[in-house]
Amino acid sequence: MLEDAIKNEEVPGLVALIAKNGKIIYHAAKGFSSVENDKAMPKDAIFRIASQTKAITATAVMMLWEEGRFRLDDPISKFIPEFKSPMVLQKFRYADTTFIAAPANKEITIRHLLTHTSGLGYGVIDADERMKMIYQKAGIVDLYTTENISIGENTKKLAALPLHHQPGEKYVYSEGLDVLGYLIEIISGKPYDDFLRERIFDPLEMKDTWFYLPEEKSSRLVSIHTKKDGNWSSFPTTFYDPNYPIAGAKRFFSGGAGLSSTVLDYANFLQMFLNGGELNGKRILSRKTIDTMMANQVGDLWGGGNKHYGLAFGVLTEKGMAEGGNGSAGTFDWGGYFNTQYFADPEEQLIGILLKQTQNISGDQTAWKFRQMVFTLVDE
Repeated sequence: MLEDAIKNEEVPGLVALIAKNGKIIYHAAKGFSSVENDKAMPKDAIFRIASQTKAITATAVMMLWEEGRFRLDDPISKFIPEFKSPMVLQKFRYADTTFIAAPANKEITIRHLLTHTSGLGYGVIDADERMKMIYQKAGIVDLYTTENISIGENTKKLAALPLHHQPGEKYVYSEGLDVLGYLIEIISGKPYDDFLRERIFDPLEMKDTWFYLPEEKSSRLVSIHTKKDGNWSSFPTTFYDPNYPIAGAKRFFSGGAGLSSTVLDYANFLQMFLNGGELNGKRILSRKTIDTMMANQVGDLWGGGNKHYGLAFGVLTEKGMAEGGNGSAGTFDWGGYFNTQYFADPEEQLIGILLKQTQNISGDQTAWKFRQMVFTLVDE
């Protein structure tokens, strides 16, 4: 199936991994890392995992929660006072981007930020054009950047902007996990990248997971591709520079989208969850904390009944399981902006990871086909 995806030019290249009962049973690279350089895809290729960063940030947050540093329903203003008096967008003038906002009926909590129910937006990828314009005018970094700005500086600008909705009222995908990356810096007293290296990446042997790649690893970074006139080519600089993991100021440690990684590293991270919070004798989280992270945190606000949303994970429900090809109830998953996907089934002790690097394309069927194939072959 994956060979066919390359042959049919659905994607230029990919790396896939399947693990069962803690053992890797499939790990393969197909196609090209860079079509313009005819560079074959290596199995240890490094991919921009974008929103797959969110699960790692949520894990870091819950490590501090286990230490009693905060309650999940504490207001974020307890640690970042700029969020003390949130405002909700009421009226907007497209001609000059001016707006009227009214005081929110409650404060934003840490739980709201973990579950995309805070009311924050997501700038350039926001579904609401008004919020896109407001964020752009304020100079908010939405995903990643080569600019000389920190997550703290960005968060304080974000706190001054109006919310989509009252906190806790709706699910709207947001920069909440970026704010939480800054929260971790405040509580730990360490830069966010250092915290992750010491508390998660080193213990889980995730040696190829970085916000900004060391020079000796940069040659393994996969090019982002797009299709033009039927041919694959490198994606140009748009609202972001595709070289952000290896270029620029290297100061913006985005907790929502900034990491790059490999299938092997991310498999270690997911296996830790399937093991109840530990890997190779090193405990990251307690089993009960993982139960909390996978529980439905947003009621009926997301998923249409097929999934519920936990703390930065989508989790399959029995209704979703009945559709077929998705795994057991309790299977958790997510993906990233550059066409990366993962899923992990605790009941079957099964992990699937499929990493690609594409933008602005259609016709790629590899994600659902790969998932269906994995669960079809689960007994073989």
